[in-house]
Amino acid sequence: MSFEAPNFLAPYAAQAASTGGRRFDEAPPGSRSEYQRDRDRIVHSTAFRRLEYKTQVFVNHEGDLFRTRLTHSIEVAQIARSCARNLRLNEDLVEAISLAHDLGHTPFGHAGQDELNSCMKDYGGFEHNLQSLRVVDELEQHYGAFDGLNLTFETREGILKHCSLANARQLGAIGQRFIDRKQPSLEAQLANLADEIAYNNHDVDDGLRSGLLTLAQLSEVDFFARHRREAEAAYPGISGRRAINETVRRMINALIVDLLRTSQQRIADAAPASLDDVRNATPLIAFSPAMAEDASILKRFLRENLYRHYQVNRMTSKAHRIIAELFQAFTQQPNLLPPDYQVRDLGDETLRIQKQARQVADYIAGMTDRYAMREHRRLFLVEEI
Repeated sequence: MSFEAPNFLAPYAAQAASTGGRRFDEAPPGSRSEYQRDRDRIVHSTAFRRLEYKTQVFVNHEGDLFRTRLTHSIEVAQIARSCARNLRLNEDLVEAISLAHDLGHTPFGHAGQDELNSCMKDYGGFEHNLQSLRVVDELEQHYGAFDGLNLTFETREGILKHCSLANARQLGAIGQRFIDRKQPSLEAQLANLADEIAYNNHDVDDGLRSGLLTLAQLSEVDFFARHRREAEAAYPGISGRRAINETVRRMINALIVDLLRTSQQRIADAAPASLDDVRNATPLIAFSPAMAEDASILKRFLRENLYRHYQVNRMTSKAHRIIAELFQAFTQQPNLLPPDYQVRDLGDETLRIQKQARQVADYIAGMTDRYAMREHRRLFLVEEI
């Protein structure tokens, strides 16, 4: 039984009925498609629930109204699914990829990721996309028959949007496209750009809400200023949060409209007849050069004025210290870890040390912001137990 509308999907869209399969064979889902099953497993996973307490820019305790990894993932899924329908792509697949793309992120956002990668430099490093794949392939423990969530090839492929060649060579079929320089499905390409649309624009919103960015600063960014003027022309006298929301809404819409128009043209020019044609083409989901430049300027503005703001830097500094000290404590004294993360004698001390370091990275990467701070207090403050 099919739970998709095959006559609606484009011939180059991913088809759940012809998926590349799962790592472990399972009976077909009885009342949903294969990609719907993936999405449902992701939503019910432990790692997905933890995203509620993992930071985007602002640590969770800094305010109730700022985005978290969870709200960000939901926004990405909404944008990606809407675009998928317009492009006749598989909405269920693009939603599954969008909801899972940040499952491997550490606490404290990019600061946590950078520090954990530094800590793991002698043990294979740390890549959050690879960690997201590790979460769904190995770390989730919900099923008696296998580790992980046993997702379809196409969902796993979309989760792994970046990967070093060294790691790709160890991943088998899922890493082969990085070696062969081929493209993932259009659904994966779309989820990647929906991620960019979501975080750039909600970081503008959160930056203004926090007071770390001002309207005067943002008005120097032409992309923001244009849409601000449009909002004011449409609603004379508009101000405050309403004006900001109207501006950000227009920015998101402009990016989506440009993405759809450009992608439709690129697809028409390439004329792919199948998913294999998509894999052998250049990237087909894209912004126009002008819009890509606008997005790049906005991203650069946010990096210089928000992500490097001295108040953000203070938390970033704390995050680096917390992650580094947790890693050092747990690798030097593994008996401080929960039993499931302690590696027993393997007969090869070098192998044991390597595996223990990876287990420590898994444990730390799975922490929420507040749990990482709590663990740090438990280990280093005498009055905490």
